Amino acid sequence: MYQHKQYAWAILAILVWIGAFVSMAFYLMGGDGPLMLFAAVLVVCGFLFHGLTVKVDDHGVQWFFGPGVAKKQVAFADIEGVEMVSNSFRHGIGIRITHDGWVYSASGFSAVAIEMKDGTFYRVGSNDAQNLVSAIRRHLPHNTSTLKKDA
Repeated sequence: MYQHKQYAWAILAILVWIGAFVSMAFYLMGGDGPLMLFAAVLVVCGFLFHGLTVKVDDHGVQWFFGPGVAKKQVAFADIEGVEMVSNSFRHGIGIRITHDGWVYSASGFSAVAIEMKDGTFYRVGSNDAQNLVSAIRRHLPHNTSTLKKDA
């Protein structure tokens, strides 16, 4: 079984930056209701999206943010191909749909592209991409490495 967690330093840095302005507002205006609510939302977002965990076991591959937010699981039988890729700035962080398919990223540019047999593509960010690709390929019956989209 493979399991790796990548901490979302970029997301946390943005939340800390916004939190600095909220702290300044607390100091200047005092703690009013809406400001306290906004601060609470920042803390909850930090908890929910503090990192991206990827697991590979005998059933398939699953990934999720924080304690289990936006959990996605795919079975090995549904995977057509997998390979290491490099995300660009346009792929961003968080969860989004791009021309390359669904992107799940916490930080950095390293990712693993997973092509499904139904034509869906996922890019899962990981600072341990090589080991993640190896763990997935060990479970694939056809051990393919090239994605059709790149061909």
